[in-house]
Amino acid sequence: MICDYEGSDYKARFWQSADRAYEDAVERVAIGRLLPPRGRRIVEFGAGFGRLADLYASYAYDEIILLDYSRSLLEQAAETWGHDPRFRFVAADLYHLPFAPAIFDAATMIRVIHHIADVPAALTQIRKAITSGGAFVLEFANKRNLKAMARHLVGKQSWSPYAAEPVEFVKLNFDFHPSWMQAQVAKAGFAVREKLSASYLRAGFIKRTLPLKTMVSIDAALQKTAGVAMLSPSVFVKLEAEGQESGVTSNVALSGDAIFRSPRSGGPLRRDGDALVCDADGTRWHARGNFFDFKEPI
Repeated sequence: MICDYEGSDYKARFWQSADRAYEDAVERVAIGRLLPPRGRRIVEFGAGFGRLADLYASYAYDEIILLDYSRSLLEQAAETWGHDPRFRFVAADLYHLPFAPAIFDAATMIRVIHHIADVPAALTQIRKAITSGGAFVLEFANKRNLKAMARHLVGKQSWSPYAAEPVEFVKLNFDFHPSWMQAQVAKAGFAVREKLSASYLRAGFIKRTLPLKTMVSIDAALQKTAGVAMLSPSVFVKLEAEGQESGVTSNVALSGDAIFRSPRSGGPLRRDGDALVCDADGTRWHARGNFFDFKEPI
């Protein structure tokens, strides 16, 4: 089961019309602390309308891939960033990524994994796409946060924030215990290199009381408390891809259409006009300009 934002007004409703300038700002602080400032190729898994595209554009990456399951959100991103030759926009399923192995030396996934029903499967796919030693900045919703602990203590919340297993509080909306998430990333082949706790001041009454600049400064200081205890609603981890699949060497230097593979069979693709064709499985995929659609074959 996949959470699909196709045709939604997510950009306007969740970000532009809501008071989330604080969340956006502190997430940028966390990413800035964890993401390598340069590299050959970076991908954001679940990039949506490209909220963070300007951040990636300010870094020294040769190629920037924005991937999302929603074509409509990616089209919004392309409207803003399609003129920049470094960008490509890829509509695809996280469980069946359309990439050659080991083509990314950096990746991010922000505000996405809480919509993933099968976290191990998604992490396995992501690990295959990142070269050994590559950096993966992952954000996840923390079930063991101060608000959840307080609500559980006074009986206003039935699920325990201390239990290791994920909690699905709304359909396809999960919170994760830090120890559970650490176990999953390790099984997928990642090592945790750094942790940050973000968005401690997310409460509405704090937003109405403190200036945004002050809130961001306080949060930036509190982010470093993750090494002692991760009690914030949002946790950022910098992961390093360890080991290497048998017989696979880094493909970061691949360019053009060579970075793609059929999400059905993993077979190579060749260009045929506005399509990428896989001779191994007979599929054809839309490929117009810098926009690639791997949700459904033509």
